[in-house]
Amino acid sequence: MEAKLGKFFESVTNFFTGGDQIPSCDRDIVAGCEQEVREAQEGSNEELKNECIMRLSWALVHSKQPEDVQRGIAMLESSLGTNTSPLKLREKLYLLAVGYYRCSEYARSREVVEECLKIEPDFRQAQTLKRAIEDRITKDGVIGIGIAATAVGLVAGGIAAALARRG
Repeated sequence: MEAKLGKFFESVTNFFTGGDQIPSCDRDIVAGCEQEVREAQEGSNEELKNECIMRLSWALVHSKQPEDVQRGIAMLESSLGTNTSPLKLREKLYLLAVGYYRCSEYARSREVVEECLKIEPDFRQAQTLKRAIEDRITKDGVIGIGIAATAVGLVAGGIAAALARRG
């Protein structure tokens, strides 16, 4: 019985906190990627520079710090037109969708992940992210309806109490 009760409370917590499976990273990982980019920019290998920038973008959009996520989004948005490779475009779009998701911009995230899935419909990470986005949009809608219903109930109760006092 206790185990069932624990699972119930865990599911309720996940419902309200939006427990998802998107990984996050700490500031030290971001700092390490920033160092890699600085070192790569000193060299002449363009491919290495691009790989380091993609790792930094990954770290930024998965960061626990909102300002890092915003920086990652800006980097990815500015780099979208620079590469014609479908694989690289798919990766950039996926990371951009993750960034929007982590900033709670679910509609934008869904648009971008759908573009990603047009490039590769079987991309499992993007499919998983799309499900998480849709779940989050549904949960936010349910919470919004609950708040609205509560407000209506409070107003109706206030009116009923006022009428009861008059009569």
